[in-house]
Amino acid sequence: MPEGSDNKRRARRLQHELPVAYRSVGSFLTDWATDISQGGMFINTRTPLPVGTDVKILIQLPTIESPIGLSGKVTRVIAIDARDRSTPGMGIQFTDIDPSRREQLETLVKRLQRDLGS
Repeated sequence: MPEGSDNKRRARRLQHELPVAYRSVGSFLTDWATDISQGGMFINTRTPLPVGTDVKILIQLPTIESPIGLSGKVTRVIAIDARDRSTPGMGIQFTDIDPSRREQLETLVKRLQRDLGS
């Protein structure tokens, strides 16, 4: 990640794991999402999709009975590297997210930050 990029993030972020299912080009996978914000998330995976790949995401938010579907695009990939202890995975930026879902995500992030003391 480029130095200083955290300063450019405007959305409140949450370091918490949530189960997530996603699909792209015939694949349907499940992993853990972390670093969640109203604008995107990081999915921990040993097999990240290439940057630029469009994905459909199903995420179960603790405050909502049924999962919500989101569209996103892979914007960053961290590959497995034995010399580096970084968590492998991919950064997803949400695309075409409607205001009510954006608000649900922001509310979730705020509530979990408060409840988890992060």
